[in-house]
Amino acid sequence: MNMSDNTKMPITGKGLRMLLMGLVVMVAGFVLMMGGGTVDPDRFNWAMFDFRRLVAAPIVIICGIAIEIVAIMRRPGNTENE
Repeated sequence: MNMSDNTKMPITGKGLRMLLMGLVVMVAGFVLMMGGGTVDPDRFNWAMFDFRRLVAAPIVIICGIAIEIVAIMRRPGNTENE
């Protein structure tokens, strides 16, 4: 495959690293959201309504989505390294 000098990849190496970082942040948010269930169906576990699952995890997931958007929309600079 022959690529000319004026053809650039739409997402550079830094953009790919940002995409992976955003994916890791989103997975961390989903891991924070896990748990709070109960084995016994007759007992209710209030742990599923704690701060970590209702506030912190969705904020972490939204931050991961924001990182993904920035990584996709970011324009590559005029650096010759990338």
